[in-house]
Amino acid sequence: MDGLKVPVSAVRGIGEKKQKLFEAAGIKSVEDLLHYFPRDYEDRTKIHCLKQLPSNEKVWIRAMVTGTASTRYIKRNFSVTKLQIEDTSGKGWAVWFNNPFTAKGLRRGVVYDFFGKAVVKFGETQVQNPNVCETAKQDDNYKKNIVPIYSKSGKLSTGDFERAIYNAMGIAEGKFDEIFPHRVREEYNLEEKNVAIRNIHFPADYKSIERSRHRLAFEELFLLQLSLFLIKSGYQREGAGIKLCASDKETEFLSRLPFTLTGAQLRVWHEIKGDMESNKSMNRLLQGDVGSGKTVLAALAMVKAAANGYQGALMVPTEILAEQHYITLNSMMKDHGIKVELLTGSCSAGEKREKYRKIQQGEVDIIIGTHALIQEKLEYRNLGIVVTDEQHRFGVRQRAALLNKGKNPEVLVMTATPIPRTLALILHGDMDISVIDQMPPGRKEVKTYVIEDSLRQRAYDFVAKQVKEGRQGYIVCPLIEDSESIEAASAAEIYDSLAAGHFKDLRVSLLHGKMSSNEKECIMKGFRDGKIDLLVSTTVIEVGVNVPNANIMLVENAERFGLAQLHQLRGRVGRGNYQSYCILINGNRGSTAVERMRILASSSDGFAISEKDLELRGPGDFLGTRQHGIPELKIAQLPRDINILKQVQRLAEEFMDEKAGFSDQERALVMEKSKLFLSENNFPGSTI
Repeated sequence: MDGLKVPVSAVRGIGEKKQKLFEAAGIKSVEDLLHYFPRDYEDRTKIHCLKQLPSNEKVWIRAMVTGTASTRYIKRNFSVTKLQIEDTSGKGWAVWFNNPFTAKGLRRGVVYDFFGKAVVKFGETQVQNPNVCETAKQDDNYKKNIVPIYSKSGKLSTGDFERAIYNAMGIAEGKFDEIFPHRVREEYNLEEKNVAIRNIHFPADYKSIERSRHRLAFEELFLLQLSLFLIKSGYQREGAGIKLCASDKETEFLSRLPFTLTGAQLRVWHEIKGDMESNKSMNRLLQGDVGSGKTVLAALAMVKAAANGYQGALMVPTEILAEQHYITLNSMMKDHGIKVELLTGSCSAGEKREKYRKIQQGEVDIIIGTHALIQEKLEYRNLGIVVTDEQHRFGVRQRAALLNKGKNPEVLVMTATPIPRTLALILHGDMDISVIDQMPPGRKEVKTYVIEDSLRQRAYDFVAKQVKEGRQGYIVCPLIEDSESIEAASAAEIYDSLAAGHFKDLRVSLLHGKMSSNEKECIMKGFRDGKIDLLVSTTVIEVGVNVPNANIMLVENAERFGLAQLHQLRGRVGRGNYQSYCILINGNRGSTAVERMRILASSSDGFAISEKDLELRGPGDFLGTRQHGIPELKIAQLPRDINILKQVQRLAEEFMDEKAGFSDQERALVMEKSKLFLSENNFPGSTI
């Protein structure tokens, strides 16, 4: 049996009980174990003394416990535990936050090794949140000068992982396949795989850590990118796509629009049109800021499908958005003899039966709705194109269910969340990408202001003034309920305060994600119909609200949001003919927070903002990559590894090109690893 595939129980020191703990952590084989990478390292090349500690650095000290642990609760859910320690240079303190347990297990008069952050505070020398090991009991058999620190999992400690991985190295020595040819490793300065695995766990110095991390991150991002390319090529190969013909209806539809398409819209339409007239199935992501004109391109695509005898389906996340699209598209289509139907969960049983019949009989050309479009009982006559709006609001299975209603339908996915191209190639590497990077002329820019908390009352007065002039507004908060651990205003708290206080003469309502769908739809309908002046809300308004009369937004604790999300929220105002405003209350005076707010106030370019957002926050916070079906990266880090990502995207394209000079054997090994990567990570849409 391959030494990498043997069960983890083959590792010395892992009995039946520990085997179950490792398996619960997703580690079933030696290979799984060796791909459990350290989260940090302790530099034990130098022992520091208490009186000469480098400030704000991690240090290793060897000291005797000379006191008894004491714990003080600063506030609920926050404690500080202190323990006096001493070495030959003097006295100091070991300090733990929200951890009263470690110190209680340490005995007075015993010497321990402490590894933590050195801080001089209130005249005290402190080692904060240290890992501790009794000096006399250290096992030097597997210890190195630089010690790996692993994330705990259940009852498994970092020490459990370190011992197991040390013992597993002997089983796996030299058994990792090297997927990159020698010339590729030379070109990209990549260490050999087996060397990288050993050095990432038991490095001789920090340079070897960085070389190994670079090599392993490169391979991980390469396999991810190549896997997405494989999905994309498999989608294009799988069955014949619908080949649509050019139609006079498209020209007629364009000629009757009350506006002229921008250059960016025309460029993207030609990309969509080219897909639809080819033999392959379209699988395209359409990116564009709020108001850039994505909907009219989706309408054009569905007109083209209808002119060729096919139906189109547009799925959106909320009933309010479905109604908005229905009103817009129905007014566009009625003069062209194209029949549009609205289908949502609010339809009565009788209405659903009649609409199901019309759709199945082919009496409807375009169907707009929510999840109701994927109900099992609904059958389409001849579904030719599927459009999803704000697709990240839908699960993988929901999108797949709609695709399965037709036979290789064209797929157009729209999003108003500007995604940097480098990240888009990871999130949507299985799709072709189109970008509308130009706004229609005449749209007024939203004036954005950043203020400190001291100006809050003046901001409230300005909001009230706008409402009394006939406008409507939003107050956006980052949390639903008050939190002890995060000092951010909550929607419920703000609503109670403002509805009874500053805005008591206005019609104020509360909206948040914990409400039922019916409650949310009712409140949004009231706001859209002008029955609510001011909406206190969480980010639930981020998608699908078009209220042209709303021209003012105030965001509480704006520093708690990502820049891309704030830009998306800001797009809820400025949709009418009135000058619109966005006021950001910044509760953090730190330089980073101030810089972030400055970027948003000075720019209306969603893509430029999103690039900066990715740089500052990373992809996890930026977009919630897990919801896109992308696996959690084990060692690569974005945006830190953005340059590696650019390299692997180029290399992955070369491997996909049969003329790029790689031998059949080299390509076969890489493709095999990519397919394994696909299956292990349960990629959506994978048919390879």
